[in-house]
Amino acid sequence: MTMDSATDQNPGEDWEAERQNLRSELGTRMKAVRQAAGLTLDAAAQKSGVALSTIHKIENGRVSPSYENLVRIARAYDIGMERLFSENTEAMQTTRLTVTKAGQGQIVRSKNFEYEVLCNALVDKKIIPLVTTVEQRNALKADELEAHTGEETLYVLTGRVELVVEHYQPVILEPGDCAYFDSTLKHGLRALDDVETRIFWACTYTDITQ
Repeated sequence: MTMDSATDQNPGEDWEAERQNLRSELGTRMKAVRQAAGLTLDAAAQKSGVALSTIHKIENGRVSPSYENLVRIARAYDIGMERLFSENTEAMQTTRLTVTKAGQGQIVRSKNFEYEVLCNALVDKKIIPLVTTVEQRNALKADELEAHTGEETLYVLTGRVELVVEHYQPVILEPGDCAYFDSTLKHGLRALDDVETRIFWACTYTDITQ
């Protein structure tokens, strides 16, 4: 039996193409937002604390930004994080209610996660709700942990994750388990098993002491 090579698709190649497309779309939006804020690359780097080369690579779809860098960049541009994810910022709601139907959130690919950003149409939110697919990887090293202002809570939907928070012993969380922690402590998350691992993740965007 022969197989038509035109229809013989490699799932790995398909995912790599999709990941690159997500990077490119996010980079284009981030460049547009930076320019709208009247910032050069150098000014954006100085204001955000993110290296100029990193911002340039993100804007050109060459790297996936970490959540910490997304937070820093959004704050430097004086915008809510949802503006980095929205394809049409002019159409965003200014009311205080928005709904995301199942599977219709904005997909954003970060270094070790795939985020579905929920309720993205509501501007200037203090909480960023996400459904996150977590990748399996080796035990986290100190330089892989991130910290930023705010607080976070996560609830495991499927799979098992290991949560590492500075000054605490790593915690293994299973479906139905929930954790809440101070984001100013260095922290990281990884999937433990080779299965789809998804969590509901909510992060405060602004420091609650402000």
